[in-house]
Amino acid sequence: MWRKMIIDDIRADPDWKSGEYASQPRGLRAALQLLFTAGSSPLQLQRSAPTRDSADAYIARWLDTRFAETDANDLVYQVDASRDYDPSTALDRITAPVLAINSADDFINPPELGLMERLIPRVPRARYVLIPTSERTRGHGTHTAAAVWKEYFGPFVAALERAR
Repeated sequence: MWRKMIIDDIRADPDWKSGEYASQPRGLRAALQLLFTAGSSPLQLQRSAPTRDSADAYIARWLDTRFAETDANDLVYQVDASRDYDPSTALDRITAPVLAINSADDFINPPELGLMERLIPRVPRARYVLIPTSERTRGHGTHTAAAVWKEYFGPFVAALERAR
């Protein structure tokens, strides 16, 4: 749903001009606000910006930076490409060892849906780890915080090396 809202924020803006804009449409800013919310973690944000004024400054900086470096058409294509991605029909054909890691505060891949618990058993040689929400997790952004998941990755790689 949030992906559709991002796309709609951009495409519904008259300045988008069916993707033939001369400058970024204003709807991009609204789309980025949704992307910020989806990719964030309340605990992390509260630590980073604990007061109203610091929160206002934080989001203004984030939005200004992203608006300056993001193209509306690119964002539409990126978000739309992930709307119907479903590898579930071919999971049993994966032959490489798989370590799937998620954090409990991930809004984009919400663990409470139970998808991984249902699907990972279909992948031969796969392991799923759900990292509890903590001071170190960052919602969906946890995937870029190696310090949070390296304790699972190191042993996984070591086991692969031993198996060779």
